[in-house]
Amino acid sequence: MKIKLLEPIGVPAETIEEYARKLTEMGHEFEWFDTVTTDPKELAVRSAGSDVVMIANHPYPESVILSDPDLKMISVAFTGIDHVAADACREKGIMICNAAGYSNQTVAELVIGMAVSGLRNIRKADIQLRKGGTSAGIGGREICGRTVGIIGLGRIGLMTAKLFLAFGAKVIAYGRSRSEEAEKMGITYCSLEEVLAESDIVSLHLPLNGETRGFLNADRIALMKRDAVFINCARGPIVDNQALADALNEGRLGYACIDVYDMEPPLPEDYPLLSAKNTLLTPHQAFISEESMLRRAEIVFENVFAWLEGKPQNVCKI
Repeated sequence: MKIKLLEPIGVPAETIEEYARKLTEMGHEFEWFDTVTTDPKELAVRSAGSDVVMIANHPYPESVILSDPDLKMISVAFTGIDHVAADACREKGIMICNAAGYSNQTVAELVIGMAVSGLRNIRKADIQLRKGGTSAGIGGREICGRTVGIIGLGRIGLMTAKLFLAFGAKVIAYGRSRSEEAEKMGITYCSLEEVLAESDIVSLHLPLNGETRGFLNADRIALMKRDAVFINCARGPIVDNQALADALNEGRLGYACIDVYDMEPPLPEDYPLLSAKNTLLTPHQAFISEESMLRRAEIVFENVFAWLEGKPQNVCKI
């Protein structure tokens, strides 16, 4: 089999070479690229002749998938697969496997950091001090005793809830299915409207698909408390970000901590959240830590080994 890693996955070359040796010892060909490209023509050249490709979070379009008649499996070094042309994979019978679980802890920890920053005015305090100011008027609020609403109680949402509970928060959640583990933890399931209206902190953890695109629209944003902190470390297009910016600028929402957008950074200068009030913006980094990148590499290669052995794992429904 010809197996190719088409872009970097955030680990040292020595780590890739270790996995590569195992593949070559099994009799397979392995090639990897240490630069990112989003050019479909270049991706097609890199992919040519592959039985298996490994990608991260950059688009893998239909034209590239259809250009490789040998392609049988895609191992995605990411949780979401919305950047892969799933229809083309379904048409050709190509299996997609993801790296589910690698970033649960890492994402959840950034959400907590954002919540603390939003409630305790850390960004504002830093700016104020540098301008010669003091702590006057920026003491903020604690997480303990506040109500946290988790929208989407999958693995990352559940991990985030655990950390908020450790801070002494009350956690309520909205999700399509109920988790016995969540209920044992004391998490209360509510309607979406109740979660939005009752929460001091709202953290979004839905996948991006046809049903969730634009899910948090202007009407739903309007249900949140005027002093609520909204956090999105899931997917940008789930939120109407223009409506979110409007709510912040008009004082209808307290604070927003955003890691994901309608496109990958760098963002255009006129992107609405860049000029919105009371925001903490990060450049899609929630999934990145030293530990999570090593976990991701292990999973994405293990997916390939499992597929080669006829025992595929982390198979995505497409």
